[in-house]
Amino acid sequence: MKIKYYIKEMRVHHYIKNILVLMPLACSGKLLNTDKLTAAGFAFASFCLVSSAIYFINDIADVEKDRKHPTKCKRPIAAGDISKRAAVVFAVFLIAFAGLCNAFSFHVKSTLLLALYLLINICYSFGLKNVPLLDIALLVSGFVIRALYGSVVTDIHISNWLYFVIISGAFYLGLGKRRNEHKKQSSGDTRNVIAKYPLAFLDGNMNMLMGLMIVFYALWTVDSRTVEAYHSARLIWTVPVVMLIFLKYSLTVEGDSDGDPVEVLIHDKVLVCFCLAYMLIMFMMLYVFR
Repeated sequence: MKIKYYIKEMRVHHYIKNILVLMPLACSGKLLNTDKLTAAGFAFASFCLVSSAIYFINDIADVEKDRKHPTKCKRPIAAGDISKRAAVVFAVFLIAFAGLCNAFSFHVKSTLLLALYLLINICYSFGLKNVPLLDIALLVSGFVIRALYGSVVTDIHISNWLYFVIISGAFYLGLGKRRNEHKKQSSGDTRNVIAKYPLAFLDGNMNMLMGLMIVFYALWTVDSRTVEAYHSARLIWTVPVVMLIFLKYSLTVEGDSDGDPVEVLIHDKVLVCFCLAYMLIMFMMLYVFR
């Protein structure tokens, strides 16, 4: 057994999406609370393991299609580097390990959310990803569950405005991925659902959702409860930074990109710098100049 193939199949670089699990704690001003940070850490690990298990399950379901794809054929299961049986066993191991991590910060609601995320993604892998709009809606639900999971584990309430930010932002990212898959349909993509999305529909709704996300974020920064909770009315000045981040992302994703949010982020140095600047500004406002 070559460990490198299992690590590659786990898609460790996609763990960046699970940072949403830490968002409730980070945005609460209680990031330095040891107990909550420990609980959030185990929650993050648990979600990462479940996410990796889902990648195994998805690639098992798509193995024959992936073998006909110009790039997906190089994935360990499609390439034959990991057998289907070994992939199933390892996926079960990851889920069990995730359950163990979840037990350290056990909460009935958090366990149900983790199970719901797993169930939704299994249904997605075995058929629902072929239903237009529902496929994107299920992906969006995964982002919402991440935030809810982090909220439950740390016992920190999330503003409704932030939920709207997550929902609109996730729809934007999902449509962006479909847009670029649509552009590359002729190069060998085997998913029929992509052809059911008109390019004009994707472009128009991406613009709408990006605008909504920025508006929802701005409303969160000026909400009286937000200002009261953080003892600061200065959060509104982070809005231009968020606008820059999404404008740069849009510029990249509408160019020669595959549209995958993680791939776009890790390969765009300017975008990374914008994101780091935003995180630094937020940290200073929430923890230094509060």
